[in-house]
Amino acid sequence: MLKNYIKIALRNLLKNKVFSLINILGLSIGMACCMTILLWVKHELSYDKHHEQAENLYRVWTTLLIQDDVLDFAGTPTPMGPTLKLEYPEVQTMTRLLAPLGESQSILQLRNSTGEVTESFYEDNGYMVDSTFFDIFKYDFIEGNPKTVLTEPNTVVLSEEIAEKLFPGKNAMGEMVRISNSNGDVDFRITGVFATPKKPTHIPGRFYMSLYSGNIWEYMRTVTNMAGNNFLKTYIRLKPGSDGKAFEAKLPAFLEKYAAEDLKNAGMNKIQHVQPITDIHLHSNLEYEFPNTGNINYVYILASIALLTLLIACINFMNLSTARSGTRAAEVGIRKVMGAEKQRLIRQFIGESMIISLFSLLIAIVTVEVFLPVFNQMTGKELSLLAQPSGLLWFVGIALITGLLAGSYPAFYLFFFNPTTVLKGKLTNSLSATTLRRGMVVFQFIISIVLIAASLFINQQMDYIQNRNLGFNKDQQVIIPLRSGNAKRTSQALKDEVIRSTQVKAATLASTYPGIPIPFDLPLFAEGQTNNDFKVVRVNHADADYAKTLALEMVAGRFFSPDFPADSTNRLVINEAAVKGFGFPSSEEAIGKSLFIEFGDTRFTFEVVGVMKDFNFESLHKEVTPHGIILPTNSFAQPPGYLLVNTNAENISGALSKLENAWRSNNPDEPFEYSFLDEDFQKNYEAEQRISSIIWYFTFIAIFISCLGLFGLAAFTAERRTKEIGIRKVLGASVSSIVTLLSKEFLLLVTIAFLIATPIAWYGANRWLEGFAYRIPIQWWVFAIAGILALAIALFTISFQAIRAAVANPVESLKNE
Repeated sequence: MLKNYIKIALRNLLKNKVFSLINILGLSIGMACCMTILLWVKHELSYDKHHEQAENLYRVWTTLLIQDDVLDFAGTPTPMGPTLKLEYPEVQTMTRLLAPLGESQSILQLRNSTGEVTESFYEDNGYMVDSTFFDIFKYDFIEGNPKTVLTEPNTVVLSEEIAEKLFPGKNAMGEMVRISNSNGDVDFRITGVFATPKKPTHIPGRFYMSLYSGNIWEYMRTVTNMAGNNFLKTYIRLKPGSDGKAFEAKLPAFLEKYAAEDLKNAGMNKIQHVQPITDIHLHSNLEYEFPNTGNINYVYILASIALLTLLIACINFMNLSTARSGTRAAEVGIRKVMGAEKQRLIRQFIGESMIISLFSLLIAIVTVEVFLPVFNQMTGKELSLLAQPSGLLWFVGIALITGLLAGSYPAFYLFFFNPTTVLKGKLTNSLSATTLRRGMVVFQFIISIVLIAASLFINQQMDYIQNRNLGFNKDQQVIIPLRSGNAKRTSQALKDEVIRSTQVKAATLASTYPGIPIPFDLPLFAEGQTNNDFKVVRVNHADADYAKTLALEMVAGRFFSPDFPADSTNRLVINEAAVKGFGFPSSEEAIGKSLFIEFGDTRFTFEVVGVMKDFNFESLHKEVTPHGIILPTNSFAQPPGYLLVNTNAENISGALSKLENAWRSNNPDEPFEYSFLDEDFQKNYEAEQRISSIIWYFTFIAIFISCLGLFGLAAFTAERRTKEIGIRKVLGASVSSIVTLLSKEFLLLVTIAFLIATPIAWYGANRWLEGFAYRIPIQWWVFAIAGILALAIALFTISFQAIRAAVANPVESLKNE
């Protein structure tokens, strides 16, 4: 019987080559799209699920309540983790993690016995962690014991790539490496090497340093306050059977016991939460979160596109199968007259559909393997289809379900034909079948129009982000990181040498720059207020050339100047948001006013000397908040972390050469590293840019599949009405009138789809744009363009068959009558 099904299926495929090609091409492309996106979805949903007892792992995070402000942080105070473990028996173990403050890179150096540097390079994603880190997070170790690798101070664990880079072909265990960042210049002993993680985790660590090392640990040892210093990420593992929500409900009492006095003195309140570790990648949007976290909304969007694209392909199959039912009606009629059973007939047609579906799956698998590297480049992932045997089984299941869905309606539709009517040649397409086909065409184009509109809105928002005036000059700005103690000590000499070049317009030293997180803030309050009324002001520590280098606009007062020596101790420049936050009547009236900060019984005073026009020092996802700048000589300032250089646009390569020479003369043992401010700022929108590209590509594919089905239906319509067209031409009908006759029904269906799709697209665009503090308005003409494009594409698809039918010789179509 199976052999018979296959034989009949192949016979029908070869008999109707055009329609078979449309069906197989549509299904294979639809499956390939679905498989590709579902690989990505599966990867996004798998983050951190490979860790032992992943269901019991949680991260503690913080909500600060400061007057009317609500601030959510991924971090916690220094003593939080150890105190939780002591207080609650259900906390089985805990660990803490710290990224070097304000810096994403560290310098790794090897030195010989005489102190000469033999190897030096920058590395991203180095973190300081407790000795219990590898008790919670699973890594495969090539060298070292994960339970003991970080029990001693000044120890480090490296990834195999970094170990090979430092000691090619050698054992790295026990070797020394100097690591320089905001923690200072610290010599670490290598105690372990781990294999590159094959399964995804939200922590992108490439090397892990003992937390009990360097300047930061010296500071942490003195901290007992539970109110501020929320810069450590704290993870806990609860005992099996414990409930995360029940544990979280105990944390208000914990804060009352250990933090109430500190919070009262600080003039704020806080809430501690716990978050399942498996939720962090897709469900976390906290301050100071790890880079490159995902977004569950994008998972929903792309999963919907995957399923809808496959559904469009299935609709094509059903439409064409029911439309051409008349060609197989006689076969069905004879089978029923000969006593064919209902179940056998249905199995016949569903079986044929599944054969086509499985054949399409083979083509889809080849297509995915060919184009997956391109998709990986677009998404920044390393997905593989054949490396996941279980995934292949899922896709076989999808193919069978696709075949069942695509073949079920045609099978039942053909079965219920009246054999007497069929054999008399009086079969006509029923109203219900025609209505269903029209409905499915409308549904296809609803999806296509929504995707077109979504692509246009995303593209508009990306253009807006790239071209919006951010309030500072981001072009031709070179960023040079200063990581080592020597680089920080010689930074002024480096700057002095740099600005002597004719290729440089201006240069400044700063602890941070626009587009990256600002880890420093001051709780300031105005005259007439108390410490309970403070506002959190994000603070950059920059020299007097910062405003000139970035072309910041001053709206009142002045920026720092060497002509005012007092600027170096107690002067502050704030932005307009800070003026509003402190309640000053205007920017002009803020000049000369004092802002205060209290630590215990000690009060420090800052005098406002200038007000900057608001500029976007963070991404456009966030509104501008109170921001201030103090000089690096201030007692609250940190050493400079970056040299920002505004170069001459006419000769950027010449400027870079000058910068490198200046760097070599001041830091001969360190590599010259740089980036561009505009590119760094754009990294804040990588996720949106990736999604934009993916949606554009899959919108095109969805439209192409829809047009395949429309082409097939148009061909069928033209074929079914061949004699009618011949009679009309004999009676004098023009080519244009016949083209209009054949096209107007389909264009009406696309118009109906447009009317339904518009509110759906508006809702989706509005929800997506809510993620941006600065966004484009939703304008009517975008929907109009989406509708016109859909109509134009449909008309182009239909017109080929319509014109072909209209110009055909009527004699050929009528000679058989």
